Amino acid sequence: MWLIIAEKDKTARRIAQILFRDFKRLNRYGVNYYFSPSNRAYILGLKGHIVEVDFPPEYNDWRRTPLKSLLRAKFVWRVKEKNIAKLLVELAKEVERVTIATDYDREGELIGVEALKIIRKVNPNVKVDRVRFSAITPADIRRAFENPVEIDYNLAKSAEVRQKIDLIWGAVLTRLLSLSAGKVGKDFLSAGRVQSPTLRLIVEREKQIREFKSKKFWEIYVKVGGIEAKLDKRFESKEEVQKVLASIGDFAKVTKFEKKVVEENKPIPFNTTEFLKEASRFMSPDKAMRIAEELYMSGYISYPRTDNTVYPPTLNLRRLVEMFVGTEFDREAKIVLAGDIVPSKGRRETKDHPPIHPTAVASKEELSKDEWIIYELVVRRFLASLAPKAVWEIRRVELSVDGLMFRASGKRLIERGWRSIYTYVQAEENVIPEFKIGEVIKIEAKRIAEKKTKPPQRYTTGRLIKLMEKLGLGTKSTRHEIIKKLYSRRYVYGNPLKPTNTAFAVIEALKRNAELITLPDMTAKLEEDMDSIAEGKLDEKTVLLESVRFLDKILSDVNTDELGKSLREGIEEDRRKELEKNSIGRCPKCGGILVVKKFEKRFVGCTNYPNCDFTLPLPQKGKIYITSKVCEKHGLKKIKIRTKDGIWNLGCPYCNYLSWKEKKKDAT
Repeated sequence: MWLIIAEKDKTARRIAQILFRDFKRLNRYGVNYYFSPSNRAYILGLKGHIVEVDFPPEYNDWRRTPLKSLLRAKFVWRVKEKNIAKLLVELAKEVERVTIATDYDREGELIGVEALKIIRKVNPNVKVDRVRFSAITPADIRRAFENPVEIDYNLAKSAEVRQKIDLIWGAVLTRLLSLSAGKVGKDFLSAGRVQSPTLRLIVEREKQIREFKSKKFWEIYVKVGGIEAKLDKRFESKEEVQKVLASIGDFAKVTKFEKKVVEENKPIPFNTTEFLKEASRFMSPDKAMRIAEELYMSGYISYPRTDNTVYPPTLNLRRLVEMFVGTEFDREAKIVLAGDIVPSKGRRETKDHPPIHPTAVASKEELSKDEWIIYELVVRRFLASLAPKAVWEIRRVELSVDGLMFRASGKRLIERGWRSIYTYVQAEENVIPEFKIGEVIKIEAKRIAEKKTKPPQRYTTGRLIKLMEKLGLGTKSTRHEIIKKLYSRRYVYGNPLKPTNTAFAVIEALKRNAELITLPDMTAKLEEDMDSIAEGKLDEKTVLLESVRFLDKILSDVNTDELGKSLREGIEEDRRKELEKNSIGRCPKCGGILVVKKFEKRFVGCTNYPNCDFTLPLPQKGKIYITSKVCEKHGLKKIKIRTKDGIWNLGCPYCNYLSWKEKKKDAT
């Protein structure tokens, strides 16, 4: 008997469909798997990691466990998918051969090795091989199974070391922060070797924005030939700029005019970072990756976790383009096929997986709305990376006005090329007329423009992922998950990302007590060490010991009292702001904050309860909206209620209550 192990059930089913015509679905212990009688083959899909590394149970009590003891603890492996493991044990008794068909990367290699360890406990002599593929298409799957290779145990080992190191860092730093701040339970403060440096980037950028002092400056423009040209100088004094403007005469002389045609390079192929950067235009990076993985398992796109930005010569690009002729991308495909196909190239070239590209044609009807957004993005990027370059005409003119030099430039798109395909990038044109050198032109108008210097921009999720890659923070497979964790722990909100006061408190406290934790240097070095382990150049114990020593020093040097004080202040400030954000107004009885509460029934109550018992009734049905309009009499925000019948303007809840009391009094 033969057992094929895939990473997910969907992948297992696709492999069964491609390799075996007579397969049938079976189910045992609530787990789906597939069987081909003629090939005597089982195909089982896992749920990613079916075991996970953890500390022994005696270390689970945060308050009673000394932090340094975590550094000396022995790891245990816990089965988290017990039914799959049980099924693996039973199938292992029947099989002579096992083929690992998990995703080909570090995590996939480890997932396969984890399953293999379970199998070998009951069948130590089973024969094992490995198949590697970058797309779940008939051609790729058959090619992979025709050319099996050996398991890369060093690659799996590097992923295992990462798990152990992330467990130690996460546990030690999270418990250090949470215990110091007194935040144990569901509202704990998380930290980690990648998370903390990433959060610092966001916090430091916000500090730059807050500390930025905008300065006024002035510029002079003259209008000639229907366009505006700008003086080659900015002024910091209003008096000076007015003086210069007054000195400008009525004519300008053309001293230089140039016109040239410039080719604009097409976008590079998608690797994971580039893909997530672009996909973040439409949705969160973690959602985009989740959808991309679904499209990969359905056979529509290639493996979405790759560093590669260079198409390998083995990839038949023309054939891939031709499959879109006659589809919803017919026009775009024909643009590419009209000339020679010369793909663009990025700087990163790896041998594991090609850049992300479409592997099959899909229609809008086959996919959900979000799936289509991601699929279309991948298709358009792929076709654009093969299309002709865009061509611009650039014009520049220099004008002399009473010894002052003015300049203007413009550009016009004369061949759209790849821009006809990759429609997410707008072409901004600014056309200026032709001028003759030496000609004198009458100035039509002149003006002063008052401007201000601008602070640096906050990071969008896309720009942050790009920066994380540059600094070596995380991997292509984890960066989107780190950002998701920052949102879920309420360290950041919005996009562009804005840090909360708790985030400021965490980073500032760590900077004072353990700054190395917040810098990318240590985690970037660890990523390099992982690569060395995967290449067989470094022993995993050495890397693990280095992390243990580093964290031991941090725990020895940290001032937990100061750390806790800083954290509590930040948390309290966030709590106060959250209350004010959801506040209806000040309590007329004690001056506390009035908010919507629910205890059996919903009502307006004071946050100073039980010391203050002031309440106001609310309707029990419909969604409550607190507006920005304020009651002149009571100073409370007015309320709207949305029900299935429409929107009801309740107004000031205090006025509404008093009106109700008056009507009730009149009725009696």
